[in-house]
Amino acid sequence: MAPPDFTPVWLTLKLAAVSTIILLFIGAPLAWWLARTRGRLRAPVEALVALPLVLPPTVLGFYLLVALGPQGIIGGPLAALGIESFAFSFTGLVAGSVLFSLPFVVKPLQSSFEAVDAGVIEAAQTLGAGPVDRFFSIILPIAKPGIIAGAVMGFAHTVGEFGVALMIGGNIPGKTQVVSIAIYNHVAALDYGAAHILSLGLVVFSFLTLLAVSLASRAGSPWRP
Repeated sequence: MAPPDFTPVWLTLKLAAVSTIILLFIGAPLAWWLARTRGRLRAPVEALVALPLVLPPTVLGFYLLVALGPQGIIGGPLAALGIESFAFSFTGLVAGSVLFSLPFVVKPLQSSFEAVDAGVIEAAQTLGAGPVDRFFSIILPIAKPGIIAGAVMGFAHTVGEFGVALMIGGNIPGKTQVVSIAIYNHVAALDYGAAHILSLGLVVFSFLTLLAVSLASRAGSPWRP
């Protein structure tokens, strides 16, 4: 039995790290808006964010592939500018991972923001703190457990993704072949030994992830996985 190639592991960790950073930058203001707004747009935006929870990954991956391809609504204009298509690239993997993992970051953040005492925010406003100052110096520290939970869940969900990654990234070794796809390849080749090694690693990683989220929740976040 040949030793497994761990290149997909490093590629997966890189993908998860980049996606998580983007998810936090996008998810924090979006979660804050969802937690505080009472407008008519809240329900449809909340449903749109949560859509990946019920949508088959291959469906999301398919439409991303269509949109980012050379003839797509995004890929077409990029191709006209001489920019290479994002389909079957690491950039495409990041785009798919961000969209598919968005609810796993936004939901815990939203719950944490909803639990912030409005009186604390009003007191800070009375003392002259502006909206940006209040958000970064008061709200984010209070919501820290939810931020940690969201970051961990977003990272872990990206690590374990298969359908979206296969559709938008394909199966290119060293470029878009992540761990989940590598496991599939090993099984298809009847190389169960290599598949066991990678799969066991994901099992241990998943358990430690849920344990970390549970501990973060008990540290003060109202959100539970």
